[in-house]
Amino acid sequence: MRLRHKPGAADQIRQYPQYVILNPQDSKGKWQSVFEKEQPIHIEVGTGRGRFIVEMAKANPHINYIGIEKYTSVISDALDKLIEAEVPNLKLLNVDAQKLTDFFEDGEIDRVYLNFSDPWPKVRHEKRRLTHKTFLSMYQQIMNKDGEIHFKTDNQELFEFSIMSIANYGMTIHFLSLDLHNSEFEGNIMTEYEEKFSSKGNRIYRIEAAYRK
Repeated sequence: MRLRHKPGAADQIRQYPQYVILNPQDSKGKWQSVFEKEQPIHIEVGTGRGRFIVEMAKANPHINYIGIEKYTSVISDALDKLIEAEVPNLKLLNVDAQKLTDFFEDGEIDRVYLNFSDPWPKVRHEKRRLTHKTFLSMYQQIMNKDGEIHFKTDNQELFEFSIMSIANYGMTIHFLSLDLHNSEFEGNIMTEYEEKFSSKGNRIYRIEAAYRK
């Protein structure tokens, strides 16, 4: 992804601490108190410009959402959408996903969304893929025993890698689609990338998987 510099992005984030949590390590184990209501917490790792997570929060007021994005110029766009939507059940974190266990207590999260993550196509970079076993272990640590991972991509190689990684980790795949937009799946909310790729005729792949109890 080619990042554009957005002047003033860092200043904007600091101006809205009610939306972007500036010291998330202080909320570890206490995330329910950050929201207006105590309800399940779902996180999106790599929230990008925020279309998915904002629309999910609007559609599901009974769930609390946290969008995680390390690039300041990108999450600033997500913040713009959140300010406009004014949904109380969504917060944003401008942090690196490799440090999730610094911000969330064991068992604190109910679901992890991975949408159109960087495929890191070179074999020497596979440990950076968000479905690598190292990340799967980290998600398992912060999720409760009923936690799930929902994954979407248009990249066939990443999809195939993810199937093998998830299966080899011992997870149960309970939904798999090789062509999501031509399936009977209901309630799909698209990301910006998803709309772009699907308009070009790209297949969208989806996996829903749970950790075995």
